Amino acid sequence: KNCKIMKYITDINELDLNGTYTYADYLTWRFEQSVELIKGKIFKMSPAPSVRHQRISSRLHTEIGYFFKKHACDLFSAPFDVRLWDKKKSLKANKDIYTVVQPDICIICDKSKLDERGCIGAPDLIIEILSPGNSKKEMRTKYALYEESGVKEYWVVFPSEHVLQQYVLNENEKYELKSSFVEDEIFNAHIFPNLQIDLSEIFEE
Repeated sequence: KNCKIMKYITDINELDLNGTYTYADYLTWRFEQSVELIKGKIFKMSPAPSVRHQRISSRLHTEIGYFFKKHACDLFSAPFDVRLWDKKKSLKANKDIYTVVQPDICIICDKSKLDERGCIGAPDLIIEILSPGNSKKEMRTKYALYEESGVKEYWVVFPSEHVLQQYVLNENEKYELKSSFVEDEIFNAHIFPNLQIDLSEIFEE
């Protein structure tokens, strides 16, 4: 029997950061640095998020989780792997997946997208809470990625500015900025109209 032994990589410096990798490669990585894989390219994630970031994340999770308790959809917080495939590749085998991201919060209503390793395919709603370490390049890349993958609604939270931007896919499958909400506003999710968020509770210091 020729069993292929999986070789784990424990030091990120063993990788070529300009190389192209797949989800199959990602599964062999065991280094401390958290990374995401976007179209085969490695993106280093910010170090452990700040207290402010984690506070906003847990409050959003609690608020939204309470709503989805009576709902068929699932809510997950990072670390949780979301695999997105290239629309041009029809096969969904591990070797064909070049993107694995860890959104801060995601909501998935289609149970067939869930397996023991996380989600495969676009969540219905993704929330990203920015850290001081998030670059404009990373923000642009994620925006384009979620749009292309068909994530119906995308919220970007700016903790220091106390702002939340709500993007919704239109009929042309392009994001439109539905609105920017500031610290004390109350707003409703677009695809879940009864899900209401009071930002004064989310951003309270």
